[in-house]
Amino acid sequence: MVQIKNTSRYQINPIYPLKELTLMGKRSNYERKERDFYCTPKECVDPLLPFLSKVNTFSEPCAGDGALIHHLQDHWLTCNQSSDIEPMDVGIEQMDAMSLSEEDVKDCEVIISNTPWTRSILHPMIEHFCSLRPTWLLADADWMHNKSSRRFIECFLKKIVSVGRVKWFGNTTGKDNACWYLFEKNYTPAPKFYGR
Repeated sequence: MVQIKNTSRYQINPIYPLKELTLMGKRSNYERKERDFYCTPKECVDPLLPFLSKVNTFSEPCAGDGALIHHLQDHWLTCNQSSDIEPMDVGIEQMDAMSLSEEDVKDCEVIISNTPWTRSILHPMIEHFCSLRPTWLLADADWMHNKSSRRFIECFLKKIVSVGRVKWFGNTTGKDNACWYLFEKNYTPAPKFYGR
C-alpha cells in the first residue's frame, strides 16, 4: 500500500480509526474513503444469488447508502434489519455494527454485508457477526492469502465465492478481485471454493 504523506486535510472517524491513510487498493490511484465506504455495485450480488436460494431474510449491519439491500431485494430477499454507523438512506438505523445483538437479528436468517475491508475493523466483525448468524461478507480476494486471516479461515470460513474484478466507480475497470466469504460459528472443515 502507498501511504499518503500529507494527512492534515483528512479526518478519520474516531470509532474506526485507520492505522494509516492509504490509497484504496495496492494498484489504485483513488484515495481511501473515510470508513472504507464504497457503494456495492449490482454486479457483486449476481455471483452470490445461487448460494442464497434457501434464504429469505437477512440483516445488513454496514448498510451505508442501502445499495446492497436494494440489489438483494430486487430478487426475493427481504431485509429485516439494516444499520450503519453513519446511515445514508431512509430506514437504515444508526448503530455501530459491533453493537448488533441477537435481538436485532431475531427475524433474520443470515447476515449479508460489504463491511470495511481494513483488517482491524473486518476481523472483529467476522467474529461478532458469525456468533449471531451465518454471515456472508464481501471482501478482497487477497484476504484469504493474508497470515492475519488464518484463524478466521480455520475457525469460521465455510465457503468462498469468486466475484472477480469489481468496478467500484461506475465504468472504471476494476484492479482488485473480490470474493463473498461465508462464515459460520465453529466451522472447522476446509472451506469450499466456488470459481467464476
